[in-house]
Amino acid sequence: MSENEKTRYSDEELQEFKAIILEKLERAEQDYKLLKSTISHEDSNDTHDTSPTFKVLEEGANTLSREHNGRMAQRQLKFISHLKAALVRIENKTYGVCRQTGKLIQKERLKAVPHATLCIDAKKNQ
Repeated sequence: MSENEKTRYSDEELQEFKAIILEKLERAEQDYKLLKSTISHEDSNDTHDTSPTFKVLEEGANTLSREHNGRMAQRQLKFISHLKAALVRIENKTYGVCRQTGKLIQKERLKAVPHATLCIDAKKNQ
């Protein structure tokens, strides 16, 4: 039976995907914690003994850095939630099924983007 004829991935295949997702989830959560700690520690830079001009420049750079890290942290949280949703789909045995076409998403795509819910064709048509 080819992938085009199957309506869902086997339990063994789902377990393979689960292992990939759990690994990515662990890494994403570590990255999020690192970003969060970076954001909270950026306020601790002491500029009291530097020139006023440098202090203004450094505070501006810190604000930009904090905003950038905040956006990165938000993206990490979104990625984490997508990965957790993929785990739920694995448990429901609906993982890997395109939500638009109902066909199986190619394994290569799922290995690259394990939280994908659209096949390549549906994604292109978006």
